[in-house]
Amino acid sequence: MKTAPAEQPVASRAALYMRVSTGRQAESDLSIPDQRRQATAFCKARGWEVVNEFVDAGLSGTTDNRPELQRLLDLATNGAPPFDVVVVHSLSRFMRDAFLQEMHVRRLAKAGVRLVSMTQDVGDDPVGVMVRQVFALFDEYQSNEIRKHVSRSMNENARQGFWNGAAPPFGYTTVVVGQRGARFKKKLAIDPVEAETVRLMFRLLTEGDGTTGPMGVKAAVCWLNERGYRTRGGARWGIGPLYNLISNTVYKGEAVFNRMDSKTRKPKPVSEHIIVPVDPIIDPAVFDALQAQMRERNPKVLPPRVVTGPILLTGIATCASCGGGMTIRTGKSGRYRYYVCAAAAQKGKTACAGRSVPMDRLDNAVMDRVSDELLMPDRVADMLRGLMDRQTKRDEDYGNRLTALRGKLSEAEGRLTRLYQAIENGIADPNDPTLKDRIAAVKTERDIAQAAFDRAVAEMRPEARITEEKIASFVGTMRDNVLSGDTPFRRAWLRAVIDGVEVDDREIHIHGRRTVLERLVMGGGATPAGVPSFVRKWRTRHDSNV
Repeated sequence: MKTAPAEQPVASRAALYMRVSTGRQAESDLSIPDQRRQATAFCKARGWEVVNEFVDAGLSGTTDNRPELQRLLDLATNGAPPFDVVVVHSLSRFMRDAFLQEMHVRRLAKAGVRLVSMTQDVGDDPVGVMVRQVFALFDEYQSNEIRKHVSRSMNENARQGFWNGAAPPFGYTTVVVGQRGARFKKKLAIDPVEAETVRLMFRLLTEGDGTTGPMGVKAAVCWLNERGYRTRGGARWGIGPLYNLISNTVYKGEAVFNRMDSKTRKPKPVSEHIIVPVDPIIDPAVFDALQAQMRERNPKVLPPRVVTGPILLTGIATCASCGGGMTIRTGKSGRYRYYVCAAAAQKGKTACAGRSVPMDRLDNAVMDRVSDELLMPDRVADMLRGLMDRQTKRDEDYGNRLTALRGKLSEAEGRLTRLYQAIENGIADPNDPTLKDRIAAVKTERDIAQAAFDRAVAEMRPEARITEEKIASFVGTMRDNVLSGDTPFRRAWLRAVIDGVEVDDREIHIHGRRTVLERLVMGGGATPAGVPSFVRKWRTRHDSNV
């Protein structure tokens, strides 16, 4: 049954609402100019005056979170509306959600404003309302189907190792590796200049800048900003962006796709994630070690008492039976102190049989063993022999990095030279502000490339390598700090060289990692993380801030 459109007023004020979801639509017959042309002709044929235009470009119709749509609704429903009808190309341009469309259509109608579709003018009688609702349901279904097929296609594209078109992470760029039909297939490739900055960030957090121990995220952010390092968009680095960068597995060669639902923005289960192999910027072992280090620094994981308390092995010693921490118990009014299993002490023998070791005895046993077996030049050299041999194999990697950086530097210098030649030959006006901005941008690009090249060269210098002299210097510094001084400082140094002490009835197992030794030797025994501390808020009246 076909219904005739409701009778229109003799003269009406019209507002045009136009929307496209993607750039591809903007290039087709649904482009904004084409929608405007058709809507203007539609209004002219009916004697309506176009008094307002609202355009949302590149925004989905499945949500009403669109700036121009919200402005239209505010003007129409707050006070006397400045227009009588809202003209759209089709109902799908206005909304692709059946519930939201019906809600806003009724909201407009209550304010005396009609929604009119050029291609679906169904009228306002009960049958027309039903037909409009059917159209809305079909548009919503179609949108969901498109989203499902696009998601499936992008997932398959990621499984094949291709990049899906989002902005590449800092340190990477995209390169075209093939073409299928009209579509270009791209993959992530390392950007030589930005990659050097990424390596610098990881080095600051794992080793420091050569004058300090490993930095925290905030200290690294301050260091980078003070020396002029900026994001790709030219902004200063912040704690959040830097933390997100160093936590991104793409830098160890694993780009994760399908991590989040594009509509709800909620994380998806790990089982649905797709790992796309890429060229790593950071060695996977270094990346994983930093993540473990960051977790250890988290105050939710490492309580303040572990850092500032007076007990040497607090947070280091664990029970071999249950894996829980060892805590302190005293006897004879504090005259005697013992390390005991916390689970046994707090929950009883049913939780863990537990064990009790005199504090001085365990402290001395651990320190003597570390001193005799670890803090000896020959022993450290033997442990790092493989790492020292691998330094030679890194030369090829450094050579490739230098070649890529040299190419970037030459490219920037060549562009700058061509700009200067254009000015000298009278082709370009030196007073043109656009030309000045372009020259400044190329100069900045050249300077960044030069700085990255210089840093890469510095890594190949002899002083950046592990040597027998560095090992001897490291051992001397560590012995001085581990075997003497205040307990918090000794514990900080001890935690820098070992991961944990496992206490059994007859044996004590001391665990550590060679990669940690390498980092400390390279830093010459620099203070580990500046000896971490937890700073509590001071009282407002400063009445106890001694």
